[in-house]
Formats: sequence, C-alpha cells, structure tokens
Amino acid sequence: MRRIDQILSSLGYGTRREAAAWVSEGRIHINGVPATRADQKADPTTVTVDGKPLDHPNGLLAMLHKPLDYSCTHSEAEGANIYELLPETWLDRKPTVTSIGRLDKDTTGLILITDQGSLVHRYTSPKSDLEKTYQVTVDKELDPTVIETFARGDLILRSETKPCLPAHLEITGPRSAALTLTEGRYHQVRRMFASQGYHVESLHRTRFGPYTLDDLPEGEWKYLDL
Repeated sequence: MRRIDQILSSLGYGTRREAAAWVSEGRIHINGVPATRADQKADPTTVTVDGKPLDHPNGLLAMLHKPLDYSCTHSEAEGANIYELLPETWLDRKPTVTSIGRLDKDTTGLILITDQGSLVHRYTSPKSDLEKTYQVTVDKELDPTVIETFARGDLILRSETKPCLPAHLEITGPRSAALTLTEGRYHQVRRMFASQGYHVESLHRTRFGPYTLDDLPEGEWKYLDL
C-alpha cells in the first residue's frame, strides 16, 4: 500500500502536486470509488486515472525492435537514442527505464526495456547463460571451417586472454549466417568474425533468451510479461 501521489509520481504520471489536483478533480479512483486525498494509501493495481488502470504498476518489461543508428543511452550527446521511440511517461518512471544489455548504433534488432533492476542483473549476469542469436552478413564468402572454429571454445580475441565460450554458427548463405552465443563481450560478434578475416557488414539480433523478435516492426515495441 502506498500513497496515491507517490504511486502516480513513480509511474511517470506527473508530480505529487499534479496528483493532488487530479484527486480534487475526481479523476482518481480506488476500486471504482473516488479518491478523497492525495496521501490516501492504495494498492497500485486498484487505482485508475480517468477510468483507466495504471500502466504496469508492478514493473515494466518490453521488447523493442531497434533501428539502425539509434544508441542505447539516455545521453542526448549521442544523437538519436532508443528512448525516443518509447512512451514519454516511461522516462519519468522511478526507477527510470533502461535497456537490458546494449546494441551498438550499427546493430539492429531485439532489445529489452525495463524499470526493474533485478531483471537487468538476471539477464546480464555472466552466470545467466542466456542464448542470443544474431543474423550476420559479412564482406566475403564464408568458409565452413568457421563453424568448428567458433564451436570449439578456444577462440581468443585480440587483446584478451580468456577464450570465448563455444558458439553455434549456421551458414545461411554465401555471406550470411546465424550466430548463437551466450556471452556479451564488447563488440563480440564483430570481433569473432574479424579474427577469421571477415568484416561484418550488417548485424541484427533476432533472439534474446526466451524472447524472439518475430514480426515486430522496426522502431516498434510491445509489452512482455514479467
């Protein structure tokens, strides 16, 4: 049970002062009954604003199809960012929404968005062993021997001493492949292919753990169950 003004403020609906004004205007209900005070306590799941339930009062998780040239940062100095594609109220939630992991500006595809720190830790922990699948296009024809090279688990990337964990590579065309791995090292996919003499021309993530992008349009998002 929490104060109504605290609930609305934490979910990005406005300031506590605005919440108090909405109560006075009769816009806030608890279990269908008009709220009488801004400091009145309630279960967030029973609160409505203008007759509508609150937006994911117990925490938010969503999938976004990240377009090219968008960064996964809140900094405006980086140019266009993924948070511009999301509802404005999400950015006022406390805690603020963040991405689970990151995709580079020149990488497209599935990115998860949440305001739950526990989910960020769960999905990014080295112990998570979550599989991520990428569609990769390189600059020249792929040699099938790369499949075994990535699968052995002894590939050491430049400037590192610890080998990459085994990764599954499926060649889908002369210069295209699907790579599934469980790690998330810095620019890992690009560096893995570079170690074998290939330049990655396009990189697109289609799966993150149990979630798949499927037919979600570029630049669009959808809610996921927590």
